[in-house]
Amino acid sequence: MLDQYAVFGNPIKHSLSPAIHNEFASQTEQSLVYRRKLVPIDSFSASVDKFFLEGGLGLNITLPFKIEAHDYADFLTDRAILAGAANILSRMPDGDICGDNSDGFGLITDIKTNLGWKIRSKRVLVLGAGGAVRGVLKPLLEEKPRSLVIANRTIKRAADLVEAFPDQLEISVCGYDNLCGRSFDLIINGTSAGLFGKGLSLPDRILSSRYAACYDMMYGSVSSAFLEWADKRGASVADGLGMLVEQAAESFFIWRGVRPHTEAVIKLLRERFSIS
Repeated sequence: MLDQYAVFGNPIKHSLSPAIHNEFASQTEQSLVYRRKLVPIDSFSASVDKFFLEGGLGLNITLPFKIEAHDYADFLTDRAILAGAANILSRMPDGDICGDNSDGFGLITDIKTNLGWKIRSKRVLVLGAGGAVRGVLKPLLEEKPRSLVIANRTIKRAADLVEAFPDQLEISVCGYDNLCGRSFDLIINGTSAGLFGKGLSLPDRILSSRYAACYDMMYGSVSSAFLEWADKRGASVADGLGMLVEQAAESFFIWRGVRPHTEAVIKLLRERFSIS
């Protein structure tokens, strides 16, 4: 029987994880099966129990189960603890389940390696204060930006998020309407909903220069309103497909001990699924 892996989520039909991991397996000559599974909202623990009891070796976890995966694991890596969520569950040789979080790794690798953008000494703005943002803050801070501002509709939620990083003086928070008069070199959209679709807008002069960059952690066949806004103002733009592939490569490395090449897989996905 081939080694079994899967991605759990709800909804899950849209997930590209099987395509990504099957490409990784082919590229590295690994024998495995990777499937996606729609998990009922109230049956996460039971579904994970069943998967591992039947011999499964590893799971990727997507919305809305990342916090439940964090709580399910027998032990957690430092990055999963800090993120407060897990997107990887791995069965260890002794049967214990390890929870990990590779979202931050995926974001930083895509920005630095694939896009060639710099974070060090840059003024960084992160839009949103949900779970997606929490998972990437520590890796962002490790790149030593000049400053990091978290803007969120509810300032208290952003402030609560920053409390997890008490020694990081370069983090500050504000509402979207408090961004006038500020400028940033890199803006990262970590909101799941379209920013402008909710009636919000960013100041026209918020980009520091024509060399500024804007990154949307989401991806799709149609460019987001956020990236369209940035492109019209001359910024370098990128969506989150590369982040998705890079975080998947990290889980593949954890499970199989070999790190796949990602550039060709990102290109293939854009062509196969018409991702802009």
